[in-house]
Amino acid sequence: MAERDVAFVAADGERVVCEPPFTPLDEDARGEIHGFDPAPLLDHVRRERTVGVLLVRLGGHAAGVFAGERLLDSKVGSRLVHGRHRKGGSSSGRFARRREGQARAAAEAAADVAVRVLVPAAARLDGLVLGGDRRALDAVLSDPRLGVLRDLVSGGVVDVPDPRLDVLRAMPERFLATVVRPSGRITP
Repeated sequence: MAERDVAFVAADGERVVCEPPFTPLDEDARGEIHGFDPAPLLDHVRRERTVGVLLVRLGGHAAGVFAGERLLDSKVGSRLVHGRHRKGGSSSGRFARRREGQARAAAEAAADVAVRVLVPAAARLDGLVLGGDRRALDAVLSDPRLGVLRDLVSGGVVDVPDPRLDVLRAMPERFLATVVRPSGRITP
């Protein structure tokens, strides 16, 4: 069980673990709670937060700032990145170099968008949610201009399709969700 998780334990020992979004969870609301008193957890979950979202896939990117579920500022873009050339031959090295150059240009464009949308809001962000391809996100976040955002990253990388405005607008239902999973019986 992670530090931010809450486990409700019933009288018969059955247990359910809740993984709320964003930390820190108040100390009286986390850990194992005997019985079912969700009020502190619900207070935490209902709190309106300002959240940055950065979605990056090879060739596409989106950045946005949300206040609760409202999208305050956003920018979406794409860059051409050719697929891999599977056959060998004398041209394969040239195609690989061109693809690497296109991927680098796409990462730079995504970083530029993140600088424009997310960096000005960094001081008021409660967290930064990442989505898309881990390798592409790492390339974007390695930009020194985005250093102020790295400590704000909350959770893992959300799996998303190609970053478009409709995908970005649908992100609050993903990053505001509390994961609830049964965890079995505790035996004394």
